Amino acid sequence: MGGAGRRGPVRRRFCDGWAAVSERSPAAPGAAGAAAAGPGVIDLLGLLAYARLVAFFRLADDAELAPTLASKGALADLAAAEHANYRRLHDRLAELGADPESAMEPFVVPLDAWHARTEPQSWLESLVKAYVGDGIADDFYGKLAELCDEQTQELVRGTLVDSGRAEFVAAQVRAAIADDPRLAGRLSLWARRLVGEALSQAQSVAARRPELAALLGAGARGTAKDADSGADGAEAAEAADLAAVSRMFADLTEGHTARLEAMGLNT
Repeated sequence: MGGAGRRGPVRRRFCDGWAAVSERSPAAPGAAGAAAAGPGVIDLLGLLAYARLVAFFRLADDAELAPTLASKGALADLAAAEHANYRRLHDRLAELGADPESAMEPFVVPLDAWHARTEPQSWLESLVKAYVGDGIADDFYGKLAELCDEQTQELVRGTLVDSGRAEFVAAQVRAAIADDPRLAGRLSLWARRLVGEALSQAQSVAARRPELAALLGAGARGTAKDADSGADGAEAAEAADLAAVSRMFADLTEGHTARLEAMGLNT
């Protein structure tokens, strides 16, 4: 497949339908729910909602390019699951009194930039990206959700259900490598690039959205509480939050290694 331009026509077709559905969504009255949930929760749900919407677009594109009817159908099912996840997150934001589109807006540019930097050049690269790139992102969202209220945890966990993606991608990649063993090295390099880009992007998003960094820094608050109050105390709290983010990212590589092994790629 070619460069980023290949996604334009399909994305535009789905955008028209999404806009119509969004206009029909009832807005929850007031912002009391959003305030009670906290800005970190609204940011997390907004980030995850836009990520799921983009995943829907991309999987739909990949289904169109799939080489067999069976793989087209499997990817279409995965795309439908992602759209259902997006709707659940969108509706929850509205229930909390937040405007869903406004909650997603801060993450449009960084997520679109990540996808532009990691545009696949083949159908197999698209599959590896859907599994590896989205997988490490999901690990990140799951870590954030663990620090939220129980209802948010349950919702996020529900939208991170694999829905058969791992089995489908691993089988396709393993079969391709069996036919052409030379693919293993190229796809392994691609997967390593994806994880590096994903970790860098996640750190950038957290740094730009202090509420998200604050969620991850909850365990480091003891250090911040000992700091002086006022501006110095605020700076110490923010530094502790970002340090916690960095430590968490180191843990995310474990899941990445397991995904590479499942596809028969080099770690």
